[in-house]
Amino acid sequence: MHAKVIQFAERPFIRNVMMLGSGSAAAQLITLLLSPFITRLYGPEAYGMMGVFISFTFIIIPVAAMTYPEAMILANNSNEASGLARISMICSLAVASGIGLLLFLFNKEVISLFNLQGIGNLLYLIPVIVIFSAYLEIIESWLVRTKQFGVKAKVEVVQASLLQGSRLGIGSFYPLSLILIISWSLGIAGKAFLLSSFSSNEKKLKFSWNLNQGTSLKKIAISYKDFPLLRAPQTILYGISEGLPVLLLAGLFGPASAGFYSIGRTVLSMPTNLITRSVGSVLYSKFVETATNHGDLKKILLKSTLALAAIGAFPFGIICLFGPEIFVLVFGPEWLMAGEYSRWIAIWVFFLLISNPSRELMPVLSYQGFHLKFTILSLITGICSLGLGAYIFASEIAALAIFGISAGILNLMFIIITVFLCKNFKFQERV
Repeated sequence: MHAKVIQFAERPFIRNVMMLGSGSAAAQLITLLLSPFITRLYGPEAYGMMGVFISFTFIIIPVAAMTYPEAMILANNSNEASGLARISMICSLAVASGIGLLLFLFNKEVISLFNLQGIGNLLYLIPVIVIFSAYLEIIESWLVRTKQFGVKAKVEVVQASLLQGSRLGIGSFYPLSLILIISWSLGIAGKAFLLSSFSSNEKKLKFSWNLNQGTSLKKIAISYKDFPLLRAPQTILYGISEGLPVLLLAGLFGPASAGFYSIGRTVLSMPTNLITRSVGSVLYSKFVETATNHGDLKKILLKSTLALAAIGAFPFGIICLFGPEIFVLVFGPEWLMAGEYSRWIAIWVFFLLISNPSRELMPVLSYQGFHLKFTILSLITGICSLGLGAYIFASEIAALAIFGISAGILNLMFIIITVFLCKNFKFQERV
């Protein structure tokens, strides 16, 4: 039995998952231990401001590099992957310039619409964040391609320590939403720098800005055109659906409501991030390898989905039953409403968690068109459900209850459809 356990643990897939999982677990533990102190310093309104800011950036970040970094893992060779990295940076610089212009022209309107009077000038950070986010995506994709999972695990721990430590230290003197937003923004740039610094010199990503390679870059961009044409819109819509509750709650009920949602979503993201960060990258790499070798994708999909369901059932079930009591005990009495919100958010996040393997599989199956249509349906359903609760029932709880249940059902449908799509899949190399 002992020999079988060792043999199981030494499998490359399991070893990589355990490596990433240990780093993510340590990072989440640091966040969990420091969060009760940080939430008592800043309060719901500060978290609400940060939540709205992050929601804006999450909508824009996916389009920054047109999702070309994701294609790096599928690239036929290192030169092609390097070309995709150059294309990604060119796209991000263009998008950042456009976003900067729009913010200059419509800054006051955005501030007024979402009650952001306290952090209006910080919106000008978004173009800078877009560039660093694109670079971070490039580095992360390269590390997955070269199977440097240990680097990602180390950086997760270092970043969590620096981010949460700075919020606690500075917040003891200046508990402002500005501190939360700036620390989050610096965290993205810092993570990209750390990943690049810690990566192996022999496997480090190297790309130049040689203009003589323009023709080859054009061919590479066309070869992977389904990423900007299908994957990027889908990812943008997914970002909108993720940030939609925060933006609507801030606009309809004020920053405090957005803060309750933000902390609830953050807490529920801890087990989700722990699992998806350790499994997601490795699983995507495994799907690509299996598809290339004409293996059984359906078997891997079902196993990974059921495993995630078994892991997530207990923590999310506990939140559904005892959310308010847990939030008051851990974060303080002013976060009672966040516990009520979390009961309904937990339903959505649980099914979001178990649908992660299906989402990772979409680019491999080349069904990104279907994924885009499904994301549009999810976005429309989310808007309608939140609007129904807000305008008919005039209640944040009703809005989130309808939103959480409908989103959970849609994610379950997505999993079932993906299983059927695996049956007729045939791998074809890109040219």
